[in-house]
Amino acid sequence: MSLIIAGTSSGVGKTTVTLSLLASLCRRRVRVQSFKVGPDYIDPMFHRYVTGRPCRNLDPVLTSETYVQQCFANHLQGVDYGLVEGVMGLFDGVPGGGQDQQFPNHFASTAHIARLLNLLILLVIDCSRLSGSVAAIAHGYGTLDPRINIAGVVLNRVGSDRHLSLLENALEPLNLPILGVLRRHHNIEIPDRHLGLIPTDELPQLDTVIEQLADLGDSCFDWEKLLPLLRKEKDITNPQSKIQNPKSKIRIAIARDRAFNFYYQDNLDLLQQLGAELVYWSPLQDTELPANIQGMYFGGGFPEIFAPQLAANTNVREAIKTAILAGMPTIAECGGLMYLCQGIVDFEGKSWSMVGILPSISRMEKYLTLGYRRAIALEDSPLVSVGTTIYGHEFHRSSLVSTTDKALLQTYRYNSEETIGNEGWTSHLPIHASYIHLHWGARPEIPRRFLSYCRVIALRASNK
Repeated sequence: MSLIIAGTSSGVGKTTVTLSLLASLCRRRVRVQSFKVGPDYIDPMFHRYVTGRPCRNLDPVLTSETYVQQCFANHLQGVDYGLVEGVMGLFDGVPGGGQDQQFPNHFASTAHIARLLNLLILLVIDCSRLSGSVAAIAHGYGTLDPRINIAGVVLNRVGSDRHLSLLENALEPLNLPILGVLRRHHNIEIPDRHLGLIPTDELPQLDTVIEQLADLGDSCFDWEKLLPLLRKEKDITNPQSKIQNPKSKIRIAIARDRAFNFYYQDNLDLLQQLGAELVYWSPLQDTELPANIQGMYFGGGFPEIFAPQLAANTNVREAIKTAILAGMPTIAECGGLMYLCQGIVDFEGKSWSMVGILPSISRMEKYLTLGYRRAIALEDSPLVSVGTTIYGHEFHRSSLVSTTDKALLQTYRYNSEETIGNEGWTSHLPIHASYIHLHWGARPEIPRRFLSYCRVIALRASNK
């Protein structure tokens, strides 16, 4: 049985605890697979940096409950330990997203995933302003839903030995093990900005931070009790339909650098399983597109931070525009959408020229747009046909200055008839450009459709 790291709320230290555990485990030379609840991109980058294995997202909104179970079982094969980082507070989920009549607002929460995967819970509590009240918090979280099992707590931001003694005395009647204690001076800062933590590629001192986290993990947890909880059960064969992998490879250029790095690993895996050869390249540093490609994928990221460098790389911008105008099937999610616009206006109001395929300007805003979305396709694109319903997630601080009369998607709040508006671009070109991030795990027909568009390009090239 594996562990899931939960918190009483956001900001209590789940990521620090998770990374400390992962770093300490990897220092022991064991194989550990990590997972992240929800649609997060950045925390999984840190997991991967520590473990050397892609972190997998567990999100029943973007995929399905069945897919979450399959993904978890599949990626525990051949490893020694499994560890899941939760999302927000233990019971914070999506209202009305599932069939749970008792707790209808817990769908896709950490508690929901713990129940779905039969995971023990390690509850992180911020004790910086607590003493005796810690018992009430732990008792409430442990008893609200009798279907979950809290294996123990981690006391974070403990101020002194006296403070720890007060916390221990308060928790003693609950018979709830204290499996970790992190002092206030143990806080290890990972810098952040407008969309969360700064990604790993931008942190030159990250190796030092990981060593500090490993030291923290070695010294602050009760490993004698933790290791048996982390050790997964023996491998169980998980029946799953195999995806046919065509013999002929389709070369897809994947933009991956400091500006574009928001990709679900499962999406990339699916492309490969369906016959794609993934060619990674950098719109920031490369001077030309990869050779002999039949499709392009621009994920999300931070093009606004690197707008001057992107704008200065005129050869690549022109090559992308020429390729799209010639019919190159292209996916552009969020940051990728921004890059295909006429330009980006950054937080300081400076304007930078971008690829120029989409007749709009992307402008950075004060407020964050965030949430799950249900969307219905209004136009055909390389990913969806008219009338298709998809579920995705928005997470951005920019907006488009102008929109098209022929928008790609009509969007709604998840599990609601409340319309948000029309969104995305496709036009007469084979583009799927949208702020909405999609996870294709439970929808392999989406990447299959994209590759069918790409094969047309391959066929056209072979006939020349």
